[in-house]
Amino acid sequence: MIGNPASMPAIRPSESVDTLRFMFAVGIECSCPMVEGGRVDQLRDTGHYELWQTDLKLVRELGLRYLRYGPPIYRIFKGKDEYDWTFLDSVMHEMRRLGIVPIIDLLHFGLPEWLGNFQNPEWPDYFAEYAYRFAERYPWVRYYTPVNEIYVTALFSGAFGWWNEKLMSDTGFVTNIKHCCKASILSMRRILDLRPDAIFIFSESTEYVHPGSPDTVAPAHFMNERRFLSLDLLFGHDVSATIYRYLLASGMSAEEYWWFMQQRDLRTHCIMGTDYYITNEHVLRPDGRSIGAGDVYGYYVITRQYYERYRLPVMHTETNRTSKHAVEWLWKEWMNLLRLREDGVPIIGFTWFGLVDMKDWDSALTKMRGTVNKVGLYTLLRKPRKVAREYRRLVEEYSHLPISSTKFPILTA
Repeated sequence: MIGNPASMPAIRPSESVDTLRFMFAVGIECSCPMVEGGRVDQLRDTGHYELWQTDLKLVRELGLRYLRYGPPIYRIFKGKDEYDWTFLDSVMHEMRRLGIVPIIDLLHFGLPEWLGNFQNPEWPDYFAEYAYRFAERYPWVRYYTPVNEIYVTALFSGAFGWWNEKLMSDTGFVTNIKHCCKASILSMRRILDLRPDAIFIFSESTEYVHPGSPDTVAPAHFMNERRFLSLDLLFGHDVSATIYRYLLASGMSAEEYWWFMQQRDLRTHCIMGTDYYITNEHVLRPDGRSIGAGDVYGYYVITRQYYERYRLPVMHTETNRTSKHAVEWLWKEWMNLLRLREDGVPIIGFTWFGLVDMKDWDSALTKMRGTVNKVGLYTLLRKPRKVAREYRRLVEEYSHLPISSTKFPILTA
């Protein structure tokens, strides 16, 4: 039996929630990579295709307007010049009716079958056309994440051998990451042709590797340089000499690298999305394995590292924790965010990801056992957890926050 979506007081569109300045958001988990057992589809596995109307109502009942939402590209983009918008049209219409402002994830870990995988050099151009058609069909959408978590996509697909192309090589990793970054840049330009005020929120996993012994200091340093690679290419930030040699040795040409460095004009349309979980910090052991470190530095320190590198507005685009620790984690992340703002970092938004529980993320989607990961604000029966009530309280209490205390052109566009 499905939980009653009215279990929390409803928010009417005319209430003050519609004038929130700070971008409080929630995400609906939508990952769809190809794995050993076939296609993952978290929208399917969490019941969203049947309960999407309930899910959108829950967003508003939380007091939120902003929603990170990833349409299932493999169900929409059926082939060259072939699209099926049937499901999405209804969802987008209802979002607009409810006053929900979507941040659209155009690609969340998986390509349509007909495009193969991320090693295919043709997919970025096809993807840019898809982005154009999306913006053409839904011209009221302003916020996009062209390719979600590029660094994670490349690691899991090209380096760890878990998803999609299932490669375990530096060349596989670099090829994946350069194609994802190229696809993002090409799609940005196509969207801007139709919507010159479009904003692109690049949701990326913010990582840190701690050396676990004196012998791992050097490799940990390399990994802490490599973690920036996707954002370096997207934002036209020159890499270190070590990383440049790594790129050239792993399949990127000097001409390709130079092309990325020539795209810096797009920075004025970009927000750096920072994703941080308890699993984002690692300890590198002498045998080459890494283990979880917990939040040794935490969101404050690691986000500060990313901000100092790029000097772009920041949005906390993903976080969660299992229900046992969720409330404590919510407030911990929020206090880290407030401290960053007080120190002058222009953080403009915060996101709990996701709205409802997920499945099989305990194995990084590599073992499709149907295991429920209790990290949502709501259960899969759409019943609220304590963290849902706490998040709503947080939103209500801090709704007076300005978008940022720091002047950036993008924030006043």
